Amino acid sequence: MTRVFAVVAGILAAAALNAGCSGTATDQNATETPSAIRVFTAASLTASFTELGTLFEDSHPGTRVTFNLAGSSELVAQLTQGAPADVFASADVKNMAKAVDAGLAAGPPIDFAANTLTIVTTPGNPKGITAFADLSRPGTSVVVCAPQVPCGSATETVEHVTGVKLHPVSEESAVTDVLGKITSGQADAGLVYVTDARGAGDKVTEVAFPESSQAVNTYPIAVLTDAAHPATAQEFVDFVTGPTGRKVLSEAGFTAP
Repeated sequence: MTRVFAVVAGILAAAALNAGCSGTATDQNATETPSAIRVFTAASLTASFTELGTLFEDSHPGTRVTFNLAGSSELVAQLTQGAPADVFASADVKNMAKAVDAGLAAGPPIDFAANTLTIVTTPGNPKGITAFADLSRPGTSVVVCAPQVPCGSATETVEHVTGVKLHPVSEESAVTDVLGKITSGQADAGLVYVTDARGAGDKVTEVAFPESSQAVNTYPIAVLTDAAHPATAQEFVDFVTGPTGRKVLSEAGFTAP
């Protein structure tokens, strides 16, 4: 009888131990589950937001930030079609207004940066481009953003201001695609943002032009209505618009809005 009691007691003790271990493992898994936010980001913010995402994760242990990088107009189209996201950062107020009008923004957007266009050419500027008007010269292949994209809209503004009509060989859906056409040698020149030219380094030659001041793009950011993690999303927006965000954006060539 004593032996039977000993066996039963051992079984009960083992069961209790297993139950305790299972509970501890479940609790541990729960605390280690990261809060993941998805940020829809204008392509011209790629480098800056990638850096800010890493810095945000470092200062918010257990949080993960992923980005959907594309032209602002394409991002708005995805959002209105139901794509899940927590934050939207646009390269212009026009596309952000579309998101607001569609009821996608949880609150008023915050302007956090500004950017202007510049000309980039293949290294050394072999076509000798020195002004915006030179982009219309015969025999010069030029790439620009499509009109619905912020950098394309800014290009149209400069054309109107200068009275110079461009005849691009290609219209791209994102400013990064324009830059890619130049760095790969597929075109002689293109219109990108100052920040893109700086990021490309010696892969391009930059040609600034004064009329670009007539087409400054302001960048707004907002937490989205259907954000899966609204509190974390707001913390990220605060991070971007705060001292760290301003420092990273300034170093990339963005100016204050």
